[in-house]
Amino acid sequence: MVVNAGLVSTIIPVYNRAALLREAVASVLAQTYRPIEIAIVDDGSTDDTPAAIAELAAAHPEIRTVRIANGGPGAAREAGRQLIRGEFVQHLDSDDLLRARRFELLVGALRAHPEAGVAYGMTRYLDANGHELAPTWKNPNQQQESMFPSFLLQRWWDTPSPLYRRSVTDAAGPWTSLRMEEDWEYDARVAALGMRLAFVPEVLVDVRMRMEGHLSGDPSRLADRARAHELIAQHAQRAGIGADAPEMQHFARELFHLARQCGSAGLRDEARRLLALARGIAPRWDMRAFGVVAGIIGWRGAGRLATMRERLR
Repeated sequence: MVVNAGLVSTIIPVYNRAALLREAVASVLAQTYRPIEIAIVDDGSTDDTPAAIAELAAAHPEIRTVRIANGGPGAAREAGRQLIRGEFVQHLDSDDLLRARRFELLVGALRAHPEAGVAYGMTRYLDANGHELAPTWKNPNQQQESMFPSFLLQRWWDTPSPLYRRSVTDAAGPWTSLRMEEDWEYDARVAALGMRLAFVPEVLVDVRMRMEGHLSGDPSRLADRARAHELIAQHAQRAGIGADAPEMQHFARELFHLARQCGSAGLRDEARRLLALARGIAPRWDMRAFGVVAGIIGWRGAGRLATMRERLR
């Protein structure tokens, strides 16, 4: 596909959120920067969202649309990636909002720093009523020169935070069909390319926090998290982050924690792979002991025993 120089393409996946989608689209159309295009991906909505998408597309020639069978955010973003033609790529969840000068400032930062593949600004977090939240669950708005190794400690930005060069997203390749932590895995894949970051110290996006929950104990969701963690570890190793790095040691503990959760949920194969991966990075005695116990009483029993011990601490 021909890439249009200077064009910023925004990919918005949506599922049953007509009102919020209109607000998200309006925040893109309000950008001080031009040219822009918007790719709206209907992820199999079952309410009035398709009608809202049709109305938006009819009113704004910048909008392109596609509908897919429900496959989750990763699959939807990949469908959007196939549509866009811009030199720069913006991902936007349907309930988040861009500040008006975002593209102006971030495109400017990338042009001023040709060595950078990704630009980002600061994020403000809002509750369902529009009140600002202090992000106590993570440490966002860090100024970093690269994504690794800090992304092994936490995914400290959100999906709409970065603006990518199209050359970076092309090099990173397609989004996975994972429904959990697909964004963290994608970012780690970009990080493995060694991309430099350009930072603009201004709030450029509002993220509205949802209370829907992630159903992290659901076996299918846990299986996706396990696969995402495996891939993130592979991306970090490909980037040359050694096992002795503090960030990699931290991630090994996360792998072990998730292995215990998977074991408790009956995901034997996922638990075994995660434990082996964790032990390959940080061969601690408690990891070995967990493997021994799992061999005696089974992975589910070992996982439940470990979970019980954690609760009693």
